[in-house]
Amino acid sequence: MATTIQRDGLRRMAIASQAVGFVAIIALETWLGDAARPWQGLTLVLMLLAAGWLALARRYRRNRERRRRDAARDDV
Repeated sequence: MATTIQRDGLRRMAIASQAVGFVAIIALETWLGDAARPWQGLTLVLMLLAAGWLALARRYRRNRERRRRDAARDDV
């Protein structure tokens, strides 16, 4: 049950980071017009890095939980 809460937290962070990124891209286009292109690209790169980091964190937590379960099963 604890892993579900952890994954939900990471999922919420992923959704929030993507939402903030898309809002930033739209806001940059509104404020800067065509001059926003490099900043939009940077924002997209940051969004992808955040998504990758969160995916790795989720995988790490899932593997850690699996190892913990396997160790508990071996002890029994």
